[in-house]
This record gives sequence, C-alpha cells and structure tokens, in this order.
Amino acid sequence: MINLEGKRLLGCEHPIIQAPMAGAQGSDMAIAVSNAGGLGSLPCAMLSVEDMVSEIKLIKAGTDKPYNLNFFCHQPIEYNEAEHQVWQSKLMPYFAEFGATPKSLPNSANRTPFNHAIADAIEPLSPPVVSFHFGLPDPELVQRVKSWGSKVLSSATTLEEALWLESQGVDAIIAQGVEAGGHRGMFLSDDITTQVGLFSLVSQLIQVLKVPVIGAGGIAHHKEIQALLALGAAAVQIGTTYLLCDESRISSSHREALQSEAAQHTALTNVFTGRPARSVVNRVMEELAYMSPSAPAFPHASIEMTQLKALDSLQGGTNFASLWCGQNATGCQAISAHTLTKRLANG
Repeated sequence: MINLEGKRLLGCEHPIIQAPMAGAQGSDMAIAVSNAGGLGSLPCAMLSVEDMVSEIKLIKAGTDKPYNLNFFCHQPIEYNEAEHQVWQSKLMPYFAEFGATPKSLPNSANRTPFNHAIADAIEPLSPPVVSFHFGLPDPELVQRVKSWGSKVLSSATTLEEALWLESQGVDAIIAQGVEAGGHRGMFLSDDITTQVGLFSLVSQLIQVLKVPVIGAGGIAHHKEIQALLALGAAAVQIGTTYLLCDESRISSSHREALQSEAAQHTALTNVFTGRPARSVVNRVMEELAYMSPSAPAFPHASIEMTQLKALDSLQGGTNFASLWCGQNATGCQAISAHTLTKRLANG
C-alpha cells in the first residue's frame, strides 16, 4: 500500500503510523514497524531524558528508516493537597479492602511536557518526525523542532482544534476519532460531548484544512485503512491493534482483557489520570462514575490510583488498572509488529 501524499509527508513506504503508547511499548516496537515500512513511534512522555536518549539511539541503531518521537505538551498543574484529600476520601473504602491507606506522593506523577531541556537532548539526534498530544508547546519550541528539519504533527479531536493547529504551522494533523484508546488529545475544551467519530472528523477536516490529515481511532484492518485513504486521509495512525504484538509491554491481564468479551465495552474516563482516556470498563470506572468530578487534575489523579492498582495486582485483579483500548480490538494479533504492519498494509 503506497499513498504518495503520505510517503512525501512521512518518508516511509506505507501510510501507517504506529501510535505512540506510553507505558505499553518501547524502541523495539518502533524499530519493527519502521523496518516493515510504516512509521514506528516512541512515546517519550513518561521517560527521563536519559532513558529517552538511550531509546532513540537504539532506534537509530536498529533501523535506517524514519521514526516518530511523541511528547505531551500539557500545562503542568501544581499538586493540590485539598483536591487530593477529597480524592483520597472517595477512594478510602477501596484502600480499606486491602488494609491500606493512601499515601500523598506529590512528585510521583511522571508525565513531563516537552521543554527546552528535552529539546537540547534530542536535537543532536535529528528526529525525522516529532508529534505532540494535548496541543502544542510554545511557538518558540515548535519553531526549534522545525528548524531541525523534523516534521511536526499534533492531534486534534475537533475541527476547532485542527484549525488552531494548522494556524500554528504543523505539517499534518492527526484526527483522533472518539473511538481511539488511551488519552484524548483534546486541548481547547474538556467537554467530552464535543468528541467526534473518526470518519465524521476526517470528513470535516479534509474539507477545510490545507495540511494533510491522518486518521486515528478504531482502525484494525486493511479495508479500514483503504476507506480512510479513499475519504482523503494522507495516512492512518494505529494503536490498539499493536497491543498484543510480541514487542508490547502490557501486562498479562491487559492481554487477556483484549482477547475477551470485555474489550467490547470501553468508555472514556478521567479516574486513572485526571484526563479523559478510553479504557476497557472495570469496577472502579463504573463505581466512581466514568468522568468523576472528584478526580484531581492531570496527571495527579494517577498517584492514588497507581497505589490501588499495585495492591490489586498482587491478588491478580484489574479492578483499578487502566486497560487502554480503542473501540475495535478485533485486529489484535499475537505476532511481531513487523508482520502486523505488513498485513495492515497489504491485506
């Protein structure tokens, strides 16, 4: 499968971007996808600068093909003790089930937005593509990345967000349909009723944007890729479908969930991190309300939830785990990411 617009944009053989999935994959998946002719991605939001550089060097040693580095660019919000007292009170019955109490760990939410220190570290490595989630960093940082010759991509979940990103000079826009797993890239609103299905969103964007559009969300098979390209997308971005691959680092319980009927029921929730994200539905999502007004701001809600997840996992449970998954897990296969990319591209 060759799409000339996608090839010019991404520099790879197939118009397929492997979605960056923080905590679920590393450089080995990115290498496998890039070597198969897609665009492999490295999620950098939860990596230290040292680990980030190490992973990028592994990618450059493992492939001579283009790759993508992905960063969050949220505005950091200070830890709020009052918010956490309310949140901990809400979660106290769950901790009591394990005979434990929640701990206040203000510095433990390790999601650092893109900044000049990160730029200093990766500039010598000349990444071919750099993508952002939750908008864009400061214009000075965007121009700095573009000065390296890197293509700049960012996610939009609405037409309004896409128009804003285009006005800021991005090279392409990732249209993240509401079907997508993991965190929503929304940044101009926190109202989840604004979120749009993939085909509706791509259709809206290609009618008004001058920059290429990349479709993302619920894509699991070759025919869906063909449909999006026929609609006018330059490429697609695929995440959930790669989660059972050999290179995936998700837990065995997460793998089991993806292969069970549970994967047919996903929902947007803020209880795991403080931002809307799509997960397989579990007990804590149902009992706290999927979008809880008590959840502290991103990423601080994860502090207590990570503690509960750890306690529950000792008993083999997934009641408090963020089982990120899009609305279509039917393409997941326990094969190499290289083989999966070839199958997605060729049918």
